[in-house]
Amino acid sequence: MRSILSVSDLSASELDSLVKRSAVLKKQMRARKPPSTLAGKVVGLLFEKPSTRTRTSFEVATIRLGGDPVYLSAGELQLSRGEPVRDTARILGGYLDAIVGRVYSQETLSELARYSGRPVVNALSDTEHPTQIISDLLTISEVKGKLKGLTTAYIGDGNNVSNSLLLGGALTGMNVLVACPEGYEPDSKIYKAARSIARKTGADIATVRDPKEALANADVVYTDVWVSMGEESEKEKKTRAFKGYQINAALMKSAPKSAVVMHCLPAHRGLEITDDVIEGKQSVVWQEGENKLYGAAASLEFICGAH
Repeated sequence: MRSILSVSDLSASELDSLVKRSAVLKKQMRARKPPSTLAGKVVGLLFEKPSTRTRTSFEVATIRLGGDPVYLSAGELQLSRGEPVRDTARILGGYLDAIVGRVYSQETLSELARYSGRPVVNALSDTEHPTQIISDLLTISEVKGKLKGLTTAYIGDGNNVSNSLLLGGALTGMNVLVACPEGYEPDSKIYKAARSIARKTGADIATVRDPKEALANADVVYTDVWVSMGEESEKEKKTRAFKGYQINAALMKSAPKSAVVMHCLPAHRGLEITDDVIEGKQSVVWQEGENKLYGAAASLEFICGAH
């Protein structure tokens, strides 16, 4: 059993297998004939942040695969009264078979894995969002037929999603260009690691300032919220900084007509993306959102050693 705390915890072949397994599970679940690969497993969902898609996808995935989910809101646990994460982790390790963590700090996930003795999957932290990228790669492979050699232009904040996208692109041989204002670049260590991986896979990993430059040869146009959970006090500052980075009809003219638009949701319509684009013909946002279920299912199987 293995944890997935970062996309970099996976080899190129493992990530490829997870994406392909997600596609198989999608067919099986849509046919209402999923395998019972998590039968007898109890999966704890420890969430410090609100969630719609991530919580629902992991709960449904666990149930569909024959397991039992237990939702653990951090606000209802002794963590909210100051109990150390390592103490909580030790107890949860005695009760659960696996843990899904949606947390503020990457270090919380590391402690959960270290002290619980159980496999942990990162369902979002301040540093990465690996399961989002697994389902995103599934979406891209569905609509474009491949990953290697494609170009994804990520426009906006160099946040946890952009960090994981850089690693995912590098491992699969997919070019990733991040267009962001100065001071809002992806994590420097992750960026360096992604470029190192890319040298082996032939991917082009880069950051640019001009979103039009990033869009010029894009097969995929990707954006995310400018203001992440916990950053609400920075809304006005970030809105000013990201002027010109909104995915709108005018900016999309810089991209090939064959480019598709992705957003990991929730979307702040009118900020990082406009209604006409997210609802438009190039949008695959809703397909991307559904695919979170299958990426979650494949990730659970992986960490539980169930496939």
